[in-house]
Amino acid sequence: MSAPRVFFYVQHLLGIGHIARASRIAAALVRDGFDVTVATGGLPVPGFPGENIKTVALPPVVASNAGFSGLADAGGAAADEAFLNRRRDLLLTAFREAAPEAVIIEAFPFGRRQMRFELLPLLDAIEKTQPRPKLFSSVRDILQQNRKPGRDEETVALVRNHFDGVLVHGDPSFVRLEDTFPLTSEIASKIRYTGMVVAGRAPDPEETFDIVASAGGGAVGVDLLRAANAAAAMLPSNLRWLLIGGPNLPEAEYAALANATPHNVTLVRFRKDFPSLLRGARVSISQAGYNTVGDLLQTDCRAILIPFVAGGETEQTVRAEKLKALGLADILPEVGLTPEIVAGAVKAALATSCTPAMPLDLGGADKTAAIIRSMIG
Repeated sequence: MSAPRVFFYVQHLLGIGHIARASRIAAALVRDGFDVTVATGGLPVPGFPGENIKTVALPPVVASNAGFSGLADAGGAAADEAFLNRRRDLLLTAFREAAPEAVIIEAFPFGRRQMRFELLPLLDAIEKTQPRPKLFSSVRDILQQNRKPGRDEETVALVRNHFDGVLVHGDPSFVRLEDTFPLTSEIASKIRYTGMVVAGRAPDPEETFDIVASAGGGAVGVDLLRAANAAAAMLPSNLRWLLIGGPNLPEAEYAALANATPHNVTLVRFRKDFPSLLRGARVSISQAGYNTVGDLLQTDCRAILIPFVAGGETEQTVRAEKLKALGLADILPEVGLTPEIVAGAVKAALATSCTPAMPLDLGGADKTAAIIRSMIG
């Protein structure tokens, strides 16, 4: 019997969290015997989607601003109609060639409205395919809030009319979909909680640092890095700091940081062993993205979270506040962040006893594969 085929669409626009989570799910599907094709729509990220995963790289688009309201090509130029039409056609061709029994669309229709120019035609193509593949929406546990009037109703209609399941990658004991999507009850029969999708428990670190400061993909978060870099000079010099800029941190910003690091600070652009480094660290300074928090939850490293709020983003603030309420993190504001504020928070965190990791369900990748297998029969 041939392996069941899955076609997985993922579009990352600013950070790398979406492609990282999708890649971990795709790897779990491969381990479970699926033939997986991942269609990526963002800038290349080293290591993702991963080995043994067929990849279709669409001409990349990125967010043209922090509010995600526009699309630009890899060179920063506005994506015009001809460019978008070409992407749409390439996506539809890739879908037909994959001939899947299941399709997973990451974020949509709960997010990624900018991609409707190609996703609505994809939904139409799925409906016209015989036999029709099962269709799943793959979403993180916390959605963006402050949605415009009618958006939630539109999402519900799309889920009801097209999707067989909504895979919520979270633990309902920590946060439930209805906490950030008020019309959840109208699609309750299609929701499947998978647990959080994490990289798995990391090995012991080969190198240790007292404080690890990271900016995720690096497209945003340079103020966090600047403040952490300067804060290092305000605290005892025997503390070892690691600053991880991220693959998308602009080169000029990276160079400026490199020219200003104190002797006890190591600056790198990327570390594959990031989860291991957190296991060895006493304090982590980071944004409150899904993947970083997933890594932190597997350690007893004290977390200082600086949620990303530009463009009206709310997801990271919700996650950070829930962790703070459980005594698992401290929060600093993104707006008005200073080295003095960071130094004070680090000093307090170093004096705080470590909190054991919360026992959340972290098996989301494998459970996603099991859900899909059960639903395609």
